[in-house]
Amino acid sequence: MTKMDNFEIRFWGVCGSHPMPGSTKRRHGGNTSCVEISVNNHTIILDAGTGIIPLGKELVKRANQESKPVEAVLLLSHYHHDHTQGFPFFSPAYITGSKLWVMGPELDRMSPQAVLEDIMRPPYFPVRLGDLNAALHIETLNEKDQILLGEEVGGLSIQHYGDPEPLATPDTTRITFLESTRHPGDVLVYRISWRGASVVYASDMENYPEGDQRLISFARGADVLIHDAQYTDAHYLGQEPGQPNTQGYGHSSASMACKVAHSAQVKKLALFHHAPEYDDAGLDQIAAEAKALFPETVIAYEGLTIRVGKQGDEMVRSPNC
Repeated sequence: MTKMDNFEIRFWGVCGSHPMPGSTKRRHGGNTSCVEISVNNHTIILDAGTGIIPLGKELVKRANQESKPVEAVLLLSHYHHDHTQGFPFFSPAYITGSKLWVMGPELDRMSPQAVLEDIMRPPYFPVRLGDLNAALHIETLNEKDQILLGEEVGGLSIQHYGDPEPLATPDTTRITFLESTRHPGDVLVYRISWRGASVVYASDMENYPEGDQRLISFARGADVLIHDAQYTDAHYLGQEPGQPNTQGYGHSSASMACKVAHSAQVKKLALFHHAPEYDDAGLDQIAAEAKALFPETVIAYEGLTIRVGKQGDEMVRSPNC
């Protein structure tokens, strides 16, 4: 097994806005946003929607099998409910010995620390953030910062703009950010890079027909672009019977995501953050239409695993997803 085999994406929650259980979404899943990145023996979690609940149970299971504590970096894109509602039920946070770094932007003058304290307090929730047993390290990120992961930088290092460059090597995992106003209240886009391969996570982005040039530049050449594709074009434009016009809601259509992928010359596009009212058949149709625009498109579903930098990278859903 080569080093590159340790750079994988796994989707645990792919639904936007709110969870949607039921038989019509059995194949794609109804949990809200959560993506696991396994890279060079590091676990990076993107957002804490309800998908983080089964992920947490899996991380505890793996840790028990390996006789070591859970260690993970949780990166929050923003603080809407569908990206945070699973955190109070994230089982590693309750286990002594777990080490969790939780990071996100300051939005509406609220740090990630303040947001999580609000989420986890009565009358909204019976357990307070300060009562969790895990070792929590909560940090606020700025667009000009970057995160470095690897033994050569002491495990985890947040490098601020103007800081001297640490002694990074090709084995250092590098995480950079793009702050975007293309969603109400703003959002942080992440790029995770290792050994020349990279994944860009652009959830909750409204790209408009012309495409977001800052995002296109940020995502250029990425191996995988995970992009918001909540609506069909007809739904977005208010032409779908029974559905509102969603222009200005802060979400893209699949065709917008395809345009960004094409302009940024990425290798693969993963459509993400599906409208909860769309069933499996509707998502299959979106996927087929997107493939006609950008052939290297997959539609994200719970359990989908993508091996970054490898050929034939799609894997079947795990039977327990």
